[in-house]
Amino acid sequence: MKLLVMGLDCAAPELLFGDEELVNLRRLMDVGCHGRLESVIPPITIPAWMCMATSHDPGTLGIYGFRNRADWSYDALSTVNSKSFTDLAIWDQVAREGKRAHVIGVPPGYPPRKTSGYSIGCFLTPDTVANTYTRPEKLAGEIRALLGEDYRVDVRGFRTDNKDWLKEEIYSMTRQHFKVVRHVMQTTEWDYVQFVEIGLDRMHHGFWKFQDAQHRHHVPDNPYRHVIRDYYRFLDAEIGSLLELVDDDTAVLVLSDHGAQRLDGGFCVNEWLIQQGLLTLNQYPETPTPMSNLDVNWERTVAWSEGGYYARVFLNVKGREPRGTINPGDYERVRDDLKARFEATMDDQGKPMATRVFKPQEIYRQVRNIAPDLIVHFGDLFWRSVGKVGYRAIHVQENDTGPDDCNHAQYGAFILAAPGSPLQGPMENVRLLDLTPTLLELGGYDPLPEMHGQSILARAPRDPGNGGGISPTDQEIIRQRLSGLGYI
Repeated sequence: MKLLVMGLDCAAPELLFGDEELVNLRRLMDVGCHGRLESVIPPITIPAWMCMATSHDPGTLGIYGFRNRADWSYDALSTVNSKSFTDLAIWDQVAREGKRAHVIGVPPGYPPRKTSGYSIGCFLTPDTVANTYTRPEKLAGEIRALLGEDYRVDVRGFRTDNKDWLKEEIYSMTRQHFKVVRHVMQTTEWDYVQFVEIGLDRMHHGFWKFQDAQHRHHVPDNPYRHVIRDYYRFLDAEIGSLLELVDDDTAVLVLSDHGAQRLDGGFCVNEWLIQQGLLTLNQYPETPTPMSNLDVNWERTVAWSEGGYYARVFLNVKGREPRGTINPGDYERVRDDLKARFEATMDDQGKPMATRVFKPQEIYRQVRNIAPDLIVHFGDLFWRSVGKVGYRAIHVQENDTGPDDCNHAQYGAFILAAPGSPLQGPMENVRLLDLTPTLLELGGYDPLPEMHGQSILARAPRDPGNGGGISPTDQEIIRQRLSGLGYI
C-alpha cells in the first residue's frame, strides 16, 4: 500500500473539524477515522515532526527545541538542522525495504536529507538561490523551471503588522508548495510521500486575534475575521487536487504536529527569576536584552532560562556548570522548589495561570544530550515565555520576536483513510507518536527499533474504552473553542 502523508503545521482540530465547507477533508473523514492528536512536550515544530517520523519522544532524540545547549557552559547554544537527528525515521525504513520515499518540507529539512527518492528543504533553508535545498541538486533547476520563479520555503518576516502583504505571501508560497508536490507525485515513482505545509502556522501566528472573540486584542467585524477560515478552505481545495492523483491502494494521512490557541501575553521568565532572587545581574540593562547579552553574576545565580513558546529553565549546579552554586545533593530540593514556584505563578490580573511544569526525566523514556532542568508551559501555553530582561515587568503584551497572535496548543488533529482499515469515525487518545507505527503497519513495513507509539489499527472500532468516539471532555473543548471563534 502506498502512503501519502500531508502535514499541516499547527492545524487546530476545532477548525479542521468544525467547518462543513472543508469538503475534501470531510470525504476522508467519512471513509476513515479522525480525532484530536496529542503532541509531544513541548508541542513545537522542532522536534515534533521528527518525533512523529521516528516514534521517539524529544528526550530520546536529544532535541528539545530549535536551539539546544551544546555543552555545560552558559552561552553555547547550537541550532538544529537535519543532521541533528540520528534516529531512524519512517522514510528510512521505506528505503531499507527497497521502496521509494519522497520527503518535502518536513522540519528540519535542511540540509536536504539522503532518501531513496526526492528531498526538498523546509523553512530552515537559508536561501533557495544560494544554497542547495534539494537532493538530488538538479531537482532545484527542475522546480525553478516548473514555477517560473524561485522556490520559497517560508514567508520571511511573517511577524509583521502588514497583514495584507502577509496574507498574499502565504497564499503565493502555498500555491508553490502544492504545485511541486503534485509534480513529484505525477512524474516519479513513489511508495511514500510526506510533506509539511508551513503556511498554516504562519496564518495562525499572523491572524488568530482577528477570528477569536476571546483574544484580548480581538476587534469585532474587522476586515480580517475570515482570513484563517478562507485559508483552510483554500488548503482543502489543494488537498483535493492531491487526492485526485492517488489510487485505491493508497493510505492517506492528514495531520498537524500541534494545535493553536490564543496568546494572552508574554511572561518575562528571567525578570521573574530576578525578582525571586534566583538570577543576579551585575548591571540591569537599559533596554530589553537577550539572556546571552546580559551581565550575569553567576556566582550568585541559581537558575536562568531561554524564552520561546515555552521556557527552558536551567539550574546552576556545582561541578556541572563552570560557576555553579547548587550543591549536587541539593539539586532535587532546589528543582522541586522552583517547580512549585512556577506552578504558583499569577497572570497580570492576579489569577492563577495554571502553569504546567515538567521534569524531563519524568516524561521521557531517555534524556539524551543536555536537557532543560525544567520545561515550563506558562498558563498552559496561553502565555509565551519572554527571555529578554529590561521590561521592568513580569507580564507584557509585546513579543520579543515580533507581532504574534497565537501560541501552540497541546492537541493537533489527524485524519486517516486507508483501504481495508477497520478504523472508522471519531477516535480519542491518539498520540503523535502512534502514527508512524500505524503507517508502517498499513504499508506492510517492518517496525522501527524501539518505537514509543503503538499502531492504532489494533484498536477495536467504535469501542469507547479502546479509542473509539470522542470523549465528552474533548467534545466540550471543541464546542467551546468553535463557539469562541464564531463557528457556532
